[in-house]
Amino acid sequence: MGKAQLSVTTQDREADGESHSTPGVQALTRGIQILECVAAAPSGLRFTELLDRTGMPKGTLHRLLQALVEERLLGLDTRNQTYRLAARLFQWAHKVWDDFDLRGAAEPELERLRDLTGEAIRLGVMDGGSVLYIDQREVPQPLRLNNGVGSRAAPHASGLGKAMLAHLSLEKRRALLADMALEKLTPHTITDSEELIRQLDLTKARGYAVSVDEQNIGISSVAAPVLNHRGEPIGAVGIIGPSFRLPVDRLHALGREVIEAARRTSGNFGEFAMSLGIQPRPLGIDRADVRCVIPASTFLGEGPHWSERDGKLYFVDILAPAVHTGDTVKGTYSSLAVPELVGFIIPRARGGFVTAMHGEIRGLDLPSGSITTIARPEADRPGNRFNDGKCDRKGRLWAGTLAIDTAPDQGRLWRLDPDGRTYEMERGLHVSNGLGWSPDDKTFYFTDTAKQTIYAYDFDLEAGTIANRRVFATVPASEGKPDGLTVDAEGFVWSAHWDGWCVTRYDPDGKVERVINLPVPRPTSCVFGGPDMQTLFVTTARIRLSAAQLADAPLSGSVFAIDTGIKGLPDPMFAG
Repeated sequence: MGKAQLSVTTQDREADGESHSTPGVQALTRGIQILECVAAAPSGLRFTELLDRTGMPKGTLHRLLQALVEERLLGLDTRNQTYRLAARLFQWAHKVWDDFDLRGAAEPELERLRDLTGEAIRLGVMDGGSVLYIDQREVPQPLRLNNGVGSRAAPHASGLGKAMLAHLSLEKRRALLADMALEKLTPHTITDSEELIRQLDLTKARGYAVSVDEQNIGISSVAAPVLNHRGEPIGAVGIIGPSFRLPVDRLHALGREVIEAARRTSGNFGEFAMSLGIQPRPLGIDRADVRCVIPASTFLGEGPHWSERDGKLYFVDILAPAVHTGDTVKGTYSSLAVPELVGFIIPRARGGFVTAMHGEIRGLDLPSGSITTIARPEADRPGNRFNDGKCDRKGRLWAGTLAIDTAPDQGRLWRLDPDGRTYEMERGLHVSNGLGWSPDDKTFYFTDTAKQTIYAYDFDLEAGTIANRRVFATVPASEGKPDGLTVDAEGFVWSAHWDGWCVTRYDPDGKVERVINLPVPRPTSCVFGGPDMQTLFVTTARIRLSAAQLADAPLSGSVFAIDTGIKGLPDPMFAG
């Protein structure tokens, strides 16, 4: 770039109180600041938004933007006057990855994990049809296994292999599995291809893989993929050790650590919206009106539904797939494991339940565990799964989807009518989440968690249509992410804030009316219930929380109750 393009005037420096800065360095720093702001925005930024985020003088920002556009580092979309990253950055990124030294980049992370866990650490790559270990860090008393550098492991039975298989594109995964003999190495090895695919989808949603006695009896591991800038696995980092030192609970607690190590190795590339960091715990003592009513350890508790008919709270665990029936008086629950990722459970007027498993809407009979398929609206997108869902007051089911790897703009919103017909109501969504309706059925609320936004639509109950999407509320990143929601009888919206330690109540204009802090960082959804419909039940998660974070919030994964003194609206059953 020429000096004229990136020069900063004396007036500009004096306006910012930086007259002693080196002009060239200052211009470069500011240019990088602009690029980082644009990169962090989900859909580009206008000039006025950049002014606000950078705090630069108008003249300086205008000149730097012009220079960045001329050098093809930024592009200006003339349709909506927004700036986006341009092609030259991607050309540079390809060059970086062409020269990427996986072993060198992973070295400090292998040593950090070894020191943190006291277990052996492996770095592996896919080589043909097997996992090749290319680096390792041992503990003082290493495992007596022939699995050091240069040795190989079966992808379908090892933590590292399953982590990489799960994150391959569906086409590459199919091709690799078609040529792979699923050899039974131990009684615990998965040799059924359909079961393996279900486990790989679960691994992709969690972000890490576990292997318990699958490669060798008495040996367990947890691993995460190292992803390049295209989201493709170029290797995996894993912790491996004796099963008695790595029980299942500890493997899952270490899942966050291997994800973090893999991200650091690749320069923080990874799943697009997978959350590792949490906001600091709110100061002050725990609230007396917040109670843990169902102690549990769900990985990702979600989709709560209070059944007035049964006097029970139904909810699911998405990532240890199961549906739960909770007794909020006794503080107990029973579980039914299900074969695939499950998003919600809602009673049916005819008896039984409707659920969403992976990309299908299914009927479920709890006593027998019998599952039937009702609709396959996501059949054309096998990489998508259903997330949250609820029924309107006509008994129609509304449910949103997202990409399992949380890739942007892949999700859709569907309506399933009682006669079994499905209708696509919205598309281009990132992480479909909480939904609900105003008491007068004039407004539909819908959440895109990755966009930090709760939207409002005009709703026609008779026709079952939505229109005029607008922003209802935007959650600052410092307050977590909007997750599941419910609407009370006064028309106020309650939203659980993932990574925000709280539930927030918004008035019908989208203004914060109150914030109720919880003793756990990851509330996921909420619903009104109880004999008087004035208790707000809140599901929570413990997935990807570190051991230290779980020690600070040991009730993560439990169900909480908030005595609100405000009457809620009952959630309708599915009429089909």
